[in-house]
Amino acid sequence: MKQHIAFSHRQSAHCESGVTANLLRHHGIHCSEAMAFGIGEGLFFAYLPFLRVNHLPLTTFRGPVGSIFAKVTTRLGVKVQRRRFHRESAAMEALDEGLARGLPIGCQTGAFWLPYFPPAFRFHFNMHNLVVIGREEDDYLISDPVFEEVVRCHRDDLQRARFAKGALAPRGAMYWLESVPSQPDMAAAARQGLRATCRTMLSTPLPLVGVRGIRFLAGRLERWQQRLGRESALLHLGQLIRMQEEIGTGGGGFRFMFAAFLQEAAQLLQLPELARVSERMTHVGDIWREFAVCGARMCKGRDRDGDSFAGLAATLRRCADEEQAVYRQLLEVVR
Repeated sequence: MKQHIAFSHRQSAHCESGVTANLLRHHGIHCSEAMAFGIGEGLFFAYLPFLRVNHLPLTTFRGPVGSIFAKVTTRLGVKVQRRRFHRESAAMEALDEGLARGLPIGCQTGAFWLPYFPPAFRFHFNMHNLVVIGREEDDYLISDPVFEEVVRCHRDDLQRARFAKGALAPRGAMYWLESVPSQPDMAAAARQGLRATCRTMLSTPLPLVGVRGIRFLAGRLERWQQRLGRESALLHLGQLIRMQEEIGTGGGGFRFMFAAFLQEAAQLLQLPELARVSERMTHVGDIWREFAVCGARMCKGRDRDGDSFAGLAATLRRCADEEQAVYRQLLEVVR
């Protein structure tokens, strides 16, 4: 059995925004990854100490899995279909049926079970998105946005990845575009996504979310060593850095993507001020990366003079202050 779909694969910085942009392009809507990320409110922050990953607090720099795809397609007027399954065999049959109809199929998977990932990058992360674009016997052709070229995956491995166990288990989740408008209002969608992101980061009443959440985390981090002891504090810090820089792109990377979105939005909305704010957001991303580098040094026992939990907390507060100013400025520009 051979099934091939003429699909333009493009490597991306983040799996869900990359899959969203690639699926839209396949159906005739030109949308960059950065634009999909901005329209879909990809930028987010929450510190959730009551939720645990590997017995350590969860810090997330993105919204719920699937939210980018859902918000982009809704705001552009795209009709989509989604399915989940109880039986693995039914999920694979539905995938084959979609391919036979010539549809590229988006899938949520557990990254650990995808054998084409290098061993060093295989970890239990059940929110990895990819697009299945063909089948050759028992191998599937996959447009995985974090890889440069189309990859292959055996049927047994893909099935296992689609039914990975644990937190946020995908349960065979698959989705595809059913129909698209001939002239989607990209400008209106970009404005909606931008404003919604700013409101979430500034005005969510929960103290664990948005700018308030960053400051809350800074206060907790500052006391980790006194409360937990040096060894446990470094484990917490390592988890935070991993969430920021390795799992789902995270902290600095998402700030750079949002900056790229602002540059595109400046032309789309004819608001040149957005391009200037983009430069400020890029600077925020640099501060997040500064935080990650310092934290990584401490976790590896390579501390420099001045590296400390108090210093890291101060850097987080700088991030919060700078981001708050950026979001307020953006709301003034796109009121």
